[in-house]
Formats: sequence, C-alpha cells, structure tokens
Amino acid sequence: MDKTELNMAQQLAAAAKTFQLQQTGRAPTKVTVIISEDTLVVTLHEALSPAEQALAKNAEGAANLREYHQRLFRNSVGSLRKDIERITGRKVREAAAEVDPGTGSVIHAFTTGTTLQVFLLADSVSSEISAQSDVAVPAA
Repeated sequence: MDKTELNMAQQLAAAAKTFQLQQTGRAPTKVTVIISEDTLVVTLHEALSPAEQALAKNAEGAANLREYHQRLFRNSVGSLRKDIERITGRKVREAAAEVDPGTGSVIHAFTTGTTLQVFLLADSVSSEISAQSDVAVPAA
C-alpha cells in the first residue's frame, strides 16, 4: 500500500471513529480500514458498551442490539458518507452496518454499487495475505 492510500486509510479511520463517538458516545479501541477497488470496509473494534455486551449474551438481546445499531447507522450515516466522499473523491452508493456481539465490533461497509458480503473471521489474517490498513486512532 502506497503512502497516499495509507494517508487515506488513516483519514477514513479517524472519520469513522469520530462518527461512532458522536453517535454512541463511545469510541472504539481500534479502527481497521480495508480499501479495495470499489469497496470500503471499516471495522470498529470493541465499539459496544459493557451494557450492550451484556445484552448480547442471549440471542434475543443480540438481535435487538444488531437491529438498533443498523437503524442508528441508517438514520445518521449521511455525515460519514460525506466525509468518505471528501476523503476518497468517490461517491458512495451503498452503505451497511453489521454488529458482531461476540467481539463487540461494529462493521460499516460502503460500496460504489457492487454486491458485498461480509464475513467476520474468528482469527486474524496474516498480514502477508491481507491488503488492509490497520490504523489505531488515538483517543479523542
């Protein structure tokens, strides 16, 4: 990944962290940004509060938590979408959110119109086969 892409990934990570903090009052511990040809995936690690994590311990609570975060994202993504378009210079056509109650991660995916499937892996992928920018953004 060249310096321009890394700088872009850092800016996107900072924007996503700020967005999450503004929407939920809680900043993730780390933000991972993966940029490909026409897709941007942002993972907000440990973004759920302790109360949300406790709620997610049963299936019904996890489903309610997922629905809540998806609705919150849909209703407020406009500002983050503008930041992404400003940083990347590309229009965002689709945006989606997913929650992994087990890890407390929130995933935001943005595309320019392709179909996107998100798979949350149990273990880390070796950096040798990963084309990502893993950016830890300092706390605000």
